[in-house]
Amino acid sequence: MRPRHFPIIAASLIWLILPSTELLAELKLPSFFSNQMVLQREKPVSIWGWADANSQVDVAFNGNAVSAKTNADGTWQVTLPAMKASDQGMNLVIENGKDRVEIENILIGEVWFASGQSNMAFKLQNSLDAKTDLPKSKNPAIRFFLATNTPAAKPQTNIVGAWNLASPESSGNFSAVAYYFAKQIHKETGIPVGIIQSCWGGKRAECYTSREAMLSNPHGKKMIAELDRAAKSFDPVAAQKKYDSTMEIWEKKVANVRTQNKNKDKSDRIRFPRRPQPVKPTYQNERNPTVLYNGMIHPFVGYTMRGAIWYQGEANAKPGLAEIYQEMFTLMILDWRGRWGDDFPFYFVQLANFKSVTTDPGQKSDWATVQDQQRKTLELAGTGMATINDVGEAKDIHPKNKKTVGLRLARWALKNEYQKPVTVSGPLYKSSRAEAGKIIIEFAHTGTGLKIKDEKPLQRFEITDDNQTWHWADAKILNNTIVVSCDGVANPTAVRYAWADNPAGANLVNSENLPASIFTTADD
Repeated sequence: MRPRHFPIIAASLIWLILPSTELLAELKLPSFFSNQMVLQREKPVSIWGWADANSQVDVAFNGNAVSAKTNADGTWQVTLPAMKASDQGMNLVIENGKDRVEIENILIGEVWFASGQSNMAFKLQNSLDAKTDLPKSKNPAIRFFLATNTPAAKPQTNIVGAWNLASPESSGNFSAVAYYFAKQIHKETGIPVGIIQSCWGGKRAECYTSREAMLSNPHGKKMIAELDRAAKSFDPVAAQKKYDSTMEIWEKKVANVRTQNKNKDKSDRIRFPRRPQPVKPTYQNERNPTVLYNGMIHPFVGYTMRGAIWYQGEANAKPGLAEIYQEMFTLMILDWRGRWGDDFPFYFVQLANFKSVTTDPGQKSDWATVQDQQRKTLELAGTGMATINDVGEAKDIHPKNKKTVGLRLARWALKNEYQKPVTVSGPLYKSSRAEAGKIIIEFAHTGTGLKIKDEKPLQRFEITDDNQTWHWADAKILNNTIVVSCDGVANPTAVRYAWADNPAGANLVNSENLPASIFTTADD
């Protein structure tokens, strides 16, 4: 029987599972350079690994032959020239003296990195359209590398995972959002698509940001200082004692529930209490800053790809974090781009509507604040945002309609990377001006014109004056702008739209029926 102290020991040693270049002698590569992988088309492609120190490594693929000499620590890297897309499986051969590695069935296409928290990890098999789409998912031109959840104290060079071809047997475990994104890209371009899926539920953006980047930012520097203090005070013996105690209490509760459920019908049975989780050492706790960057982002740095897609923000919708989300999210994006040495496109999902519907103006909401901070992140070049405040579920933080989300993300890529004539987004706030007791709002991404998606007047517009009291406002479409006013506000100073956890009734869309994003002019 496994001793109860195993979880904490395992957590503290997890980073040792991954390869250490100093210990390797035989020819090896990271796990993502493996059978069925997808290599990025039309860009020079980096391949790397480990072998005997100061030896030659020869790589052959698709008619190309390149060589490199290993460094003193045994690391090596080669660069294959840019290649055209191909859906014909090819083999890559790496040789180093007596050692030979052959990687089979490789395609050349578009590689996208999919990350974030639980709504990106949400599986296709659990999505709204799974019963229809999963049985039809066989497509060897769509492939996913599924990375294992890996917290780490230091930046890692490898991660456990494998490439999978889309099929009814395997696609159910793929990220639903990333699957629908990939399917749409392949449908519109005919090019193979590879998704590297590396995400973990319930984690803040800071978890995916490197220590160096965090230290370059005042908020990040404070978070790292708190992290280091916690690490110094961590007592593994006390943590184990606390875990043992909570486990004993949990086991008694489970036994009690079993007794109560013994003669009950399945529908009447009491749920078992959640099993206690071991307390992990600070630098291996996946909820802490930098830990997931080390274990789940850094191993892939340098893998040639087209860009990244991201669905996260729920864990940052808290006081003290929500209002700095744009700053910390932008820091993370720039960190990744700097590590890759590539200003690749970064497309993300805005949080969906969630929680109870509000009926009063002037609501304060960390959820809405994060949504607006996400909108502001579009100030960073090469970014795009899928607005989904029309597909959320009031009682479920994980809305099941993931097809709409993936398709809206794909619009950005189809327009910007693949030159398809699509409208990338719903209306996004552009500018405002006050005029005769009214505020006039201009938008980007209106398509052929602003619309109301139902037969009702425009809703969820609020207006205020200098006293900062928000009132429901009258809003009308005029010459592809929105004119906002309120009888009780003679000299309006600001307008906001859809500012609530769940702005039911928000009904401004563009000609493509894509919803308008939350916004406020109060920060102008």
